Amino acid sequence: MNIGFVGLGAMGAGIVPRLMAAGHAVMGWNRSKQKAEPLIAAGMRLAPTPRAVAAASDAVFSIVTDAAAVRAVALGGDGIISGLKKGAIYADMSTIAPDASRAICAEFAKQGVAMLDAPISGSPVTLAQGNAAVMVGGDKAAFERIEPVLRAIGPKVTYIGASGLAVQMKIAVNLLLMVEVIAFGEAVALAEKGGVAREIAVDAILKSVAASPVLAYRGPFILDGKMPAVPLADVTLQQKDMLLALELGRKLGSPVPLAAAANEMMNACRGLGLDHRDFVTAHEVYRRLGGET
Repeated sequence: MNIGFVGLGAMGAGIVPRLMAAGHAVMGWNRSKQKAEPLIAAGMRLAPTPRAVAAASDAVFSIVTDAAAVRAVALGGDGIISGLKKGAIYADMSTIAPDASRAICAEFAKQGVAMLDAPISGSPVTLAQGNAAVMVGGDKAAFERIEPVLRAIGPKVTYIGASGLAVQMKIAVNLLLMVEVIAFGEAVALAEKGGVAREIAVDAILKSVAASPVLAYRGPFILDGKMPAVPLADVTLQQKDMLLALELGRKLGSPVPLAAAANEMMNACRGLGLDHRDFVTAHEVYRRLGGET
């Protein structure tokens, strides 16, 4: 297929090579051309606008920061909606509020074009390993048409249901992930305060029944000199998703007390000037609260 991809940040830059390796021709667009240069060198064509991407594609994907960014690239004057051909499919992989996704989908439906919400669960690490998961909401026939493309991105593809339900599921998954990573920091800080060396505490957890894929690659970041200069997801980005979970809980009347507690630790990270780091840095907040230096 001719594939369009809008948004070439950390995740988009990892997805496009997988699509090209699967034999798809890819045309991309990014607000900053500099980020696209390695992909252009690898064979991706660059378009001047999201509209131009859509006009040349059978299916267009986007992955951008928030709902405002999705609306801009999808519905703006030079947006995807103005270039998409009849019969083409638009799949947004961003993590945004379900109601926002449904509202954008409704605009595409007015034009007779199918839009899917297809958020991806994983990081650049899991994506490179071929372990990323994709959840999909929206028209099932449209999903079935692009399912092979989705499997080139990540082998774990799940159709969730109607429009907006995939991003709702992604928010729930991210809630679990964030609470788990914050709790990891709490556990290590507790063990350290009692006299266990940090390296031993991390090793013990990663060998225990509490281990998980996300802790396997993120947990070691808290060891001396291991925090990446470029975070997989900094505190600000992850807190955006946590706030989506808190708001969804409020709207649905579904209690999310652990999410609220984890969000407060992210607030503490920001208060201590640690928000530029990967959010596993919450461990440092626990250490400081416990009187460690």
